[in-house]
Amino acid sequence: MTYFNQGMTNKVSAAENYFQIATKLLQRFHETQTANVDRAAEICANAIAKKGLVFVFGSGHSRFMCDEMTPRQGGIVGFVALVELAFSNHSAIVGSNGLRVPLFLEKYVGLGEEILKSFKFGPHDAILLVSTSGIRPLIVDMAMGARERGMKVIGLVSRQHSDQSSATHPSGNKLLDLADVVIDNQCPPGDCAQVIDGLDWPTGPVSTLTGAMAVNMVRSSTAEKLIARGISPVVLPSHHFPGQQKPEDALETFYEEYRKSLAHLYI
Repeated sequence: MTYFNQGMTNKVSAAENYFQIATKLLQRFHETQTANVDRAAEICANAIAKKGLVFVFGSGHSRFMCDEMTPRQGGIVGFVALVELAFSNHSAIVGSNGLRVPLFLEKYVGLGEEILKSFKFGPHDAILLVSTSGIRPLIVDMAMGARERGMKVIGLVSRQHSDQSSATHPSGNKLLDLADVVIDNQCPPGDCAQVIDGLDWPTGPVSTLTGAMAVNMVRSSTAEKLIARGISPVVLPSHHFPGQQKPEDALETFYEEYRKSLAHLYI
């Protein structure tokens, strides 16, 4: 049986082929997106240094990148996962909490604005929007609403997928059109990068790998930039050290600093 990607045939197992595809895309991400990661981190550092927040939003599988940014061991105060369960709790696939409803809601114009109206964003807040296609009305609404509120917008998106897709928002905009900085996750259209003889559709999605690399690089670079400004970020430590008091104290410090960082959202 033959496994291949983008017309290149490799007589290896499907698992080995996926590994080759993934490592090639990660290398390409490094070669082409490092400067964009740095620009995104500069926006994040500017926001956090001024007591602002950097929100991370994605629907469907893109929501995983929110969790990868925060709360996560090594995460820093200043990043906030803006998570709506309506777009996140769909693992049942069918029946209650199935996949049909969130996929439908992503197409509903105006829903993103309703999400944003639940918060009182500050003058130094920014947002990182995650969407491989970058065309659904929900993500475009979020970008438009954030810009209207004076927020810098970072888009984590597949340029190839977005460029080959028509806009679906009535404004004609895509996330690419609205982001101050675009980080290209290097995914092919449809995300799946592997073709296996005998399967009707491609498999081997890669946006999780490149997306997680992107958000971790952004967070690391943000921390470095804050330290260079004389600001020591408060870190969520690993709590898997039973019997050691220091991690417990550090956890309490993180919780308290995170709580205080949110104050302007509701006042």
